[in-house]
Amino acid sequence: MFGLIQLVGFTEFIRHQLPSKQFQLLLRSMVLVVFVVAFGGLVLLTVSGTIAPWSGRFYSLWDTGYAKIHIPIIASVSEHQPTAWPAFFFDLNMLIWLFPAGVYMCFRNLKDEQVFIVIYAVLASYFAGVMVRLMLTLTPIVCVAAAMALSQILDTFLVATSPSDSDASQANGQPNANGSATLKDKLTAAIPETLRSTKAPVVGIYSYLSKAVIAGAITSYLLLFVLHCTWVTSNAYSSPSVVLASKLPDGSQHIIDDYREAYYWLRQNTHPTAKVMSWWDYGYQIGGMADRPTLVDNNTWNNTHIATVGKAMSSREEVSYPIMREHEVDYVLVVFGGLLGYSGDDINKFLWMVRIAEGMSSPFRHSSSTQILTHPFYRHLAQRGQRARLLHRAWRVPRR
Repeated sequence: MFGLIQLVGFTEFIRHQLPSKQFQLLLRSMVLVVFVVAFGGLVLLTVSGTIAPWSGRFYSLWDTGYAKIHIPIIASVSEHQPTAWPAFFFDLNMLIWLFPAGVYMCFRNLKDEQVFIVIYAVLASYFAGVMVRLMLTLTPIVCVAAAMALSQILDTFLVATSPSDSDASQANGQPNANGSATLKDKLTAAIPETLRSTKAPVVGIYSYLSKAVIAGAITSYLLLFVLHCTWVTSNAYSSPSVVLASKLPDGSQHIIDDYREAYYWLRQNTHPTAKVMSWWDYGYQIGGMADRPTLVDNNTWNNTHIATVGKAMSSREEVSYPIMREHEVDYVLVVFGGLLGYSGDDINKFLWMVRIAEGMSSPFRHSSSTQILTHPFYRHLAQRGQRARLLHRAWRVPRR
């Protein structure tokens, strides 16, 4: 920031030393030269290997199908999925219709700050539609634009003034205080009496009923918005991922505590050095709550490492057993939703395991989705679901 301020000060000094046309030409030339030099230097450093090339996460911002094809480990994360329309309404609530109105108001008076808001709104709207996690970049500008629209509405409907007598006399074409009538007044007076309402139409809302209705509606909206934000924060964004809450058909709340129970079972019934193989989603939880080492966790950045686990989880026993023996696996943790209908189990993530392991020699590389879902291992797992709750199974890998 200090260097930027010095650059602005130097530009102002040059602007006072040169004529306007010469300064504009010099400024455009310098901006073009700096852009070309910076872009050329970036390309040169990238080609030479001095700096790392653009990552797949960067490419996925511009091509929404890039990660699913080339880096499925990124696309498998729920936060990296494209944002659905209900998510905008769920997170923004009443701001979803005030936001476009605020951006439209910026176009009516384009200054530096209005141009910044418009550019920010366009870019943030695009990136928020690419990934769910980028909704955080859209919320600041949504709040600013919605506040501008709401402020304009309140300024219009909360002013309790009415047209004065002077305005009415001017509307009738009478002379002003100086005793002289302007050309506009004369033209207005020439309009026939039958079109009296078009002489000087009263612009504004002066009905107290209209003002009261709009002010009451805005107040109700704001109160409901506070309640919605409080409910979303406390229920959707503050719930732990280990203890889940669901609703039964009769409307009562049902707490799913099977994750914690499974990790407690691992902690109490396995050797402290026993290595657990599970999908990477449960790595941190197994390490923190069960205190057992895992093959992959949420911080694993090696795509080949996770692909190896995906291959072991989605292959036949003849293929997966040597992989587990090679990595000294003692237990395999599989999460099954059972009759409860829990959609976040490993069967739901099974297709992502296959996609991530596709680069390796997988038996499902040329199989259809139906053939994959009828794999003997997962069919056997489904038959074990006798209880209407989550089933966590930790199978011990036999030593031969």
